Amino acid sequence: MLTKEQKQEIISKYGASAKDSGKTEVQVAILTERINQLTDEHFATRKKDNHSRLGLLKMVGKRRRLLRYLENKDIERYRKLIKELNIRK
Repeated sequence: MLTKEQKQEIISKYGASAKDSGKTEVQVAILTERINQLTDEHFATRKKDNHSRLGLLKMVGKRRRLLRYLENKDIERYRKLIKELNIRK
């Protein structure tokens, strides 16, 4: 799980202000951090945790939809975000 401090750091880095958690870039960054934590730490020790795996797949799908929205809305913001988060080729 993300701590409040980690989440606040992501919001301040990608958001327009310290309270701007609704921006697409912020949402994608938070989802990416949660996905990375689950895949790196959680599933390394708990290989048969299928309930968490379903939650992981839902988070990946939500991130994909947000990225598709951002790509259609503003391609430059999309390219900058995927480069910073290192989530594409």
